[in-house]
Amino acid sequence: MAARPCRGVVALLGGLLLALTAAPLQAIAATPTRAPAAEGTGMVMVLDSSGSMAGKDGSGGTRIDSARKAVGTVVDALPDGYPTGLRVYGADKPKGCDDTRLAQPVAALDRAGIKRAVARVEPKGDTPIGLSLRKAAADLPRPAGGSIGKRTILLVSDGEDNCRTPAPCKVAAQLAASGVDLHIDAIGFQVAGKARAQLECVAKAGNGQYYDAPDARSLARQLQRAGQLSADGYRFKGKQIRGTAARSGAPAMAPGQYLDSIGPNEERYYATDLDAASTANFSATVVPQPGAAVDYLDALHTRIAYGTDSACQSTTEFFGQQEGATPLTSGVSRVPSQSGTGGCDKAGRYWLVVERKAAKGSDAARWPMELTFHVEHPLKKGVTPAQSEPEYGAGGKNATLPTTAPKDVTGGTGFNDARTLRRGVWRDKVLPAQTLWYKVPVGWGQQLRYDVEFANEPTVRGYSAHTSSGGTQVYTPFRAPVGSGTTEFGRQVSYNGRPASLSMGTVPVAWTNRYENHSNVIPVHRKGDFYLAVTLGAKASQIAENPQIGVVLRIAVLGKEKSGPQAGAATVAADTSRGDSGPSEDGTPGGGGGWSTGRVAAVAVGGVGVLLLAGLAVAYGRARRKPRADGGNSDPMRGGSW
Repeated sequence: MAARPCRGVVALLGGLLLALTAAPLQAIAATPTRAPAAEGTGMVMVLDSSGSMAGKDGSGGTRIDSARKAVGTVVDALPDGYPTGLRVYGADKPKGCDDTRLAQPVAALDRAGIKRAVARVEPKGDTPIGLSLRKAAADLPRPAGGSIGKRTILLVSDGEDNCRTPAPCKVAAQLAASGVDLHIDAIGFQVAGKARAQLECVAKAGNGQYYDAPDARSLARQLQRAGQLSADGYRFKGKQIRGTAARSGAPAMAPGQYLDSIGPNEERYYATDLDAASTANFSATVVPQPGAAVDYLDALHTRIAYGTDSACQSTTEFFGQQEGATPLTSGVSRVPSQSGTGGCDKAGRYWLVVERKAAKGSDAARWPMELTFHVEHPLKKGVTPAQSEPEYGAGGKNATLPTTAPKDVTGGTGFNDARTLRRGVWRDKVLPAQTLWYKVPVGWGQQLRYDVEFANEPTVRGYSAHTSSGGTQVYTPFRAPVGSGTTEFGRQVSYNGRPASLSMGTVPVAWTNRYENHSNVIPVHRKGDFYLAVTLGAKASQIAENPQIGVVLRIAVLGKEKSGPQAGAATVAADTSRGDSGPSEDGTPGGGGGWSTGRVAAVAVGGVGVLLLAGLAVAYGRARRKPRADGGNSDPMRGGSW
């Protein structure tokens, strides 16, 4: 991707910095600080210990020696306390299709215990993969009380099942269908032909990924990637809810945060009662297994229905790539019109409708889904909001960003544990198929602007000509994506191991942006924590030699923060900016937009509002543009998770 001429110097400096820092990034011992794993979360490694694992690995040792080292590498990289176990097969007798054993129970990570268990394994017998997978599923903890965890079976094998029954692919499909939280990843160690085809089938049927490991180094690398992707899975929050296939019987939603699931080409309905004056903001986030099969036009569609056949607003977010699935969010709002005579201005029953669109051949699994619902109440009577700010202005692609030395940071797994960042330069590491999450407080009149730079990395021999992708997306405090259809920025960049960068940002935050007609302006109508996601494509696992890839973020919050949304609001002193922790101008604590640090499980009713319909015939500085009558977006090809 060619550097923009006006930012050539900055791009060059950024590239040099990444080149210099890539190696130290990989050398850091990876024991990241994470929130405790959700109940019912855990991973069990299933290790081939059949007779063939006593064979040479091509580097002077045996395959089981390489496997022992690789298991040690992955447990060293897992977060403290992450529930992990080890099952082996073919390790106890020369013959026997019942030869499978739990060598280390799934419990809070015991690195030394797992290393001792794998050190005692001596290859002997047969390869009962199907039975071992079935037993491994029973080894894992189960979620309780409607929570969504993430249960992973990580299979490592150097050959195919020679026991024939139960058939591994059939078992994998049955297990994957047993719940949205279970998946099976498979690593083929020096396999080819039927053995590789069977392991690929297990991973696909098990809603997981297949990783090829032709040598000892790649085995350690791929095992570490698969293990960390499992441990760093999206942390869900919310109350369980079950949407219906039609309006009839749809569950009632109060403002808050919810959990459900959705299948391919399925619709889910949720009901709520709204007054005539408030803005209602909804979001739906689906979380497929990282790298799951998706098509370019696979999408998540949200709409607000009213009456017998009316839609107040609708939004569609596309994956926009075929490299593999990442979290995808669609946000939609019911904004009463300024005139008060619109089709969705009345009080009454409304429905949030979420639809998942999937092409033939795309992932057929049900996906966990997180829903949010916020209400913004009207401003105080007599308050005149400042005019809208629909232009990027100083926050456009040529904005000046920080160039200080980067500080290390660990991104979150999703919206709920996104890492708070301020202005500055930050350095992290990302896995192929992983999405890292951050949040940045942005006040009234301010705008977020940032760059993402992917590091210079050594590539696997023979794969230097291959390409993957890096991407980013930015979300409002109500989780509406606003970087999808903009012509100012691009959300995706090709990545082949050489330095690559892309830019993203928002327009300034203004209360009256809700009355504009561009999909990247309307949602930017509330101060609070703006979320940014950084993704690396799944194909990078074939390209990069190091398990993780360095990434640098340059973040700026531009403009002087105003004390409120009203016209003529005073400027907040730079040293007293409170982010979203202070009282808002309409009297609600916390500003009502987004969450303060640590407050993610419950979502309170918002505290800002819609213009009062009476007594506010205000002459603005320029003509206001009304949303389209049909409530649709002006840009029909808004992107998705990239």
